[in-house]
Amino acid sequence: MVNDVFAPATLGPVKLRNRTVKAATFEGRAPQGQVTDELIDYHLAVTRGGVGLTTVAYLAIAPEGRTHAQQIVVGEDTLPGLSRLVDAIHESGAAIAGQVGHAGPVANGRSNGVRALSASRMPSPLSMQMVRSASEKDLTRITKAYVATARTLVRAGFDVLELHMAHSYLISSFLAPGLNRRKDKWGGAMENRARLGRQVARAVREEVGSSVALTAKVSLSDGFKGGVTTDSGLEFAQLLEADGTLDALQMSGGSSLMNPMYLFRGGAPVKEFAASMPLPVRLGMKTPMGKGFMKEYDFEEAYFLEKALKFREGLSLPLMLLGGINRRDTMERAMALGFDFVAMGRALLREPDLVNKLQGSTQDAGVCIHCNRCMPTIYSGTRCPVIAETVTV
Repeated sequence: MVNDVFAPATLGPVKLRNRTVKAATFEGRAPQGQVTDELIDYHLAVTRGGVGLTTVAYLAIAPEGRTHAQQIVVGEDTLPGLSRLVDAIHESGAAIAGQVGHAGPVANGRSNGVRALSASRMPSPLSMQMVRSASEKDLTRITKAYVATARTLVRAGFDVLELHMAHSYLISSFLAPGLNRRKDKWGGAMENRARLGRQVARAVREEVGSSVALTAKVSLSDGFKGGVTTDSGLEFAQLLEADGTLDALQMSGGSSLMNPMYLFRGGAPVKEFAASMPLPVRLGMKTPMGKGFMKEYDFEEAYFLEKALKFREGLSLPLMLLGGINRRDTMERAMALGFDFVAMGRALLREPDLVNKLQGSTQDAGVCIHCNRCMPTIYSGTRCPVIAETVTV
């Protein structure tokens, strides 16, 4: 039987009013590392607009795990605000997920005031510092920090925890041979490179039990030489499935460190992005290497579908399809092809009430133009610049 994308569904122990998910896209609304009214309003807009599950991004497990300083590190001091956010979303009739992660080499060590970590030592284009290789002690501490973060988010009332294992963040850096040059038990064969992700998922599941749904964001392809490929990504996903620790996988792609536009597709806002960065990075983006960082890929509806179908064929776990989903017929096709949920990002940034519109048949597609000029706004409050231009005209 084909699932109805707008009908109630279950994700692990969680009941959802439909199968639509607001994907984790950094909100830029926690300037002091605390939940703000603006952050709550940001998520209320999409839950009042019809989505079944909204995802808070990005919830760091440790100070060096932030991409930059203006992000929430989950702990006792952030618990009251997180609880307030959860209560507001529940009152709107939706469920709430927290994206839990450690940014690894994607972290800006200069902004955070703490040196970034990765699978192997490497230079950081973000901080112009060296990223150090994570030690055995670091990995033990980080695994415990995932558990402590999960415990706090359960106390706050979150329904779903999403473990970030993509985009060259810490766990993903271990999976990518080009970023993981280790000769110990954490490097080499996939069994070793997958060790950290599996260890974290097991530890978190042991902590939360069946009280919440546990999912992971994994890569269909990193889009750079030496990154996670579709085949190796599927191999990793099959190991996670065999462990029995997860309730679903959300499939993404691209690398925030090496090839961010592989995820976003459409226009590459090089000028706007450079203007939002510190001077050293801004100058670096004017070099040939810097210009190559923001590659441009043509946008097409559901651009990860072909690769995602390989995951669907090779896995039994419920899967969330992500990547350029803007149309009702695309959502219906995803259900017909065996996907369990659809996740949207930019389309909801442009139209927070898009799900209601699609469900009510007042329109059959979103109006996002995929210019990606929303990307650089993450440092000042993620928003759609096109809306602002339309309002001021």
